Amino acid sequence: MKTTAPSTHASIRAGQISEQIAELSTQKMSELWTLWDRYFPHRPSHPNRKFIESRLAYKLQEIAYGAMPETTRAMLADYGERLSTIKSGSAPTHAVLPGTTLLRDFAGEQYKVTVLPNGLYEFDGKNYKSLSAIAKLITGTQWSGPAFFGLKGKKA
Repeated sequence: MKTTAPSTHASIRAGQISEQIAELSTQKMSELWTLWDRYFPHRPSHPNRKFIESRLAYKLQEIAYGAMPETTRAMLADYGERLSTIKSGSAPTHAVLPGTTLLRDFAGEQYKVTVLPNGLYEFDGKNYKSLSAIAKLITGTQWSGPAFFGLKGKKA
């Protein structure tokens, strides 16, 4: 998302933003939905008042002051992923940097996997999308790749 400078019209309204945000908590839900529909293309699937108020407050500030720089968004997302106690299940439990070599001894042989910059894994001269595919190839049975290579539960 590209950061845009606020227009003169938006700057005039910027002084009223704190008042508008404070009023959100006193508005009826029907009024919040009217405001929501003005700024967002669809309604959330599991709405609650606190979520709606916070999204509207952010949107009002974004209109008045411009969008948050993409670098700041990325930094905050990274902090949230690493430091949040809320686990959504969507983020992987392991992270390894490109160039990392993973070694695993199994059935008397040592296996070597290299993490590639494009998110793939190189094993035995071929590229694979997941560590689990490689673990299955090595063992002949279904395995969690991160568990097989000793990454499960570790943070990079």
